[in-house]
Amino acid sequence: MKRVDILKKLANCGVIAVVRGDSAQQAIKASEAIVAGGMKGIELTFTVPNAQEAIRTLAEKYADDEEVVIGAGTVLDATTARLAIMAGAAFIVSPCFDIETAKICNLYQIPYLPGCMTINEMKEALKAGSDIVKLFPGSAFGPKIVGAFKAPLPQLNIMPTGGVSLENMADWFKAGVIAVGVGGNLLAPLKNEDYPAITKVAEQYMAKLQEIREG
Repeated sequence: MKRVDILKKLANCGVIAVVRGDSAQQAIKASEAIVAGGMKGIELTFTVPNAQEAIRTLAEKYADDEEVVIGAGTVLDATTARLAIMAGAAFIVSPCFDIETAKICNLYQIPYLPGCMTINEMKEALKAGSDIVKLFPGSAFGPKIVGAFKAPLPQLNIMPTGGVSLENMADWFKAGVIAVGVGGNLLAPLKNEDYPAITKVAEQYMAKLQEIREG
């Protein structure tokens, strides 16, 4: 089943890279550098010019790689979601919950990860079929909030994005999240187009993830 397979891949990835860039080409190169570092989950945001073309390029490039999963981020509406899905996006991420986006994702059996900040938003997302809720921005809460949200909603799968770092990643997983989204510090070298440095940071995140999972 397509959706279940994609969700398993996302859980296996553990760390999802949130990729932004000044051009589609820059975002593609950054994504390739991240995958080279062992990080297999890519959320390419629609703040990137011609994002759907970048998604199409990456989806085609990694079509035969069982572990790599390419999705779209900063998807604000159903129209954008459909564009991304047609370009090959395997999952859709929004900064906020949108019911019409949830419906189009359900239609195509694509996981929808909406950004939520409150119990009410999370409940609505679950009712609309969201399997993973993006806690955004994570920096506004910290890892301790996960237990508070999961107390009334133990079935909730949470992926914090914003404020996740190498230093606090273990705390997030210890709190019970299914995956984390990372962007800012992972892509800091992009301002100098230093792609080998991005690969190195990706390697550090994956080493930390392995350490957490073995711990």
